[in-house]
Amino acid sequence: MNYQQTIEYLFSRLPMYSRIGAAAFKKDLTNTITLCDHLGNPHQKFKSIHIAGTNGKGSVSHMLAAILQTAGYKTGLYTSPHLKDFRERIKVNGNEINKEFITAFTEKIKPLIEEIEPSFFEITVAMAFDYFAEQKVDIAVVEVGLGGRYDSTSIITPELSVITNIGWDHMNILGDSLEKIAFEKAGIIKTNVPVVIGEMITETKTVFENTASEKNAPLYLATRERHVAGWKWEKHELIVEIAENEKTDHKKYHLDLPGIYQSKNLLTVLEACSVLKELKYNIDENEIREGLQKTKKLTGLHGRWEIIHENPMIVLDVGHNEDGIKQIIQQIELTTHHDLHIIIGMVKDKEIDTVLSLLPHSANYYFAQANIPRALPAETLKQKAGELNLKGKVIPDVNEAIKQARSKAHKDDVILVCGSVFLVGEVNIT
Repeated sequence: MNYQQTIEYLFSRLPMYSRIGAAAFKKDLTNTITLCDHLGNPHQKFKSIHIAGTNGKGSVSHMLAAILQTAGYKTGLYTSPHLKDFRERIKVNGNEINKEFITAFTEKIKPLIEEIEPSFFEITVAMAFDYFAEQKVDIAVVEVGLGGRYDSTSIITPELSVITNIGWDHMNILGDSLEKIAFEKAGIIKTNVPVVIGEMITETKTVFENTASEKNAPLYLATRERHVAGWKWEKHELIVEIAENEKTDHKKYHLDLPGIYQSKNLLTVLEACSVLKELKYNIDENEIREGLQKTKKLTGLHGRWEIIHENPMIVLDVGHNEDGIKQIIQQIELTTHHDLHIIIGMVKDKEIDTVLSLLPHSANYYFAQANIPRALPAETLKQKAGELNLKGKVIPDVNEAIKQARSKAHKDDVILVCGSVFLVGEVNIT
C-alpha cells in the first residue's frame, strides 16, 4: 500500500471515535497492551509526560513540547484529533511523522489488526510510541484522547502527570457527575509519579487528593504558588503577568496563543516546568519564555482563538463543550466589534442544548455540519437553536458559510467558527 491507501485503510477498517462516537471507545487496555507487546513495548524506551483534562490539554501539551524543544530536548508530541492531516497527531521537534513510517508500520502489524480488530485510536497510539522509540526521543508529551483510566495512552509510566481541569464533557462515557469524570481523569496518576492539577474545584478536590495519596504520588496545584496578576493583547500576542507567592517582582510571558483562557493553561505549564526542574530537567527561564512565545511556530498548533483574517476578523476556535464555549464567550465580550457572526456545527453526543443556551442572542448564526457521521444535521441544530431564540440560516458547508458571512460583514465585525474540532478542521484557510 502507498501512503494514501494506508490512510484510507486505517480510516475505513478501524472503529474511529471521531466518526462513530462511543461505540469506538473501549474500557479496556488489552488491545493497546497486545499491540505494544507485539512491537517490543516501545513505550518503555522513552521518557514521557502524560496530560489529561476536559479543556486545555492540547494547548498545555503543545506549550510544554515547545519549551522542552527550546531547552534542547528531542521532543515527541502525541495529540488528537487532527484538524487537516493524520500526521499532525505524531510529531518530533515539531516535524510530522513521515509517510514512509506510517505505511511500513501498518504493513508490519496488519495481520495483528485483522486478528484483534483494534480501534483507530489504539493503532495510532501504538504507532506514535513505536515512532518515538525509533526516533530515540529524549521525552514525549502524550495527550490523553478521552478520560484517562481506560485511555490507550495510559499504558505509559510517565515522569510527570498533568490534569488541566475537570468539566462537563463525554458524560455518556465518563459519568454524569464531576466527581465521576474526575475519577476517570485521575486514572493517569501513577505510583510515585508527581502530578500537577491545573484547576482544583470543590467537587474534584477529594478525588485527586485520595488518588494521589493511594498512589503515593506527589500532588502539585498550579494555583498554589502563582496567580495571574494581569494580561493584555498586543500584536496578536497574549501578554500575561504572573505573580509568585512571597515574591515582589512579577514575570511577564508573551504567548503566541492569544486566547485569554491560555492564562489558566500558562499557570499549569509553569508549575509543570517547576516540577520538571525538580526532576533534574535543564529548563531555564529564557527557554520557557521563548517556547511560550513560539508555541504555534514550533509545534503547529491551530484552532485556539486563531485569527485567520482581518477586517472582518475571522476566528477559529475548537471550543465545543460547556467550559470551552464559556471561555469563547468571555473572549468575544472583550473583543471590540460591530456585529458578531457565529458559524457553528456540533456532533450528536455533546450537550447541545447547554452549549446553545450560552450563546448570545444578538449574533447572526450560520448552522453548519462537519462531513462525519457523528455530525448533528445543520437543520436539527437550527431547530434547537430556534427554541432558544438564536436566529440564523442553514449552510451545511463551513467554507460556504464563511463566504456568506464575509459578504454580509462590516470590516469591524467578527466571524467566529466554533462548536466542533471537525468543523474547524474543514475550514480552508486563505
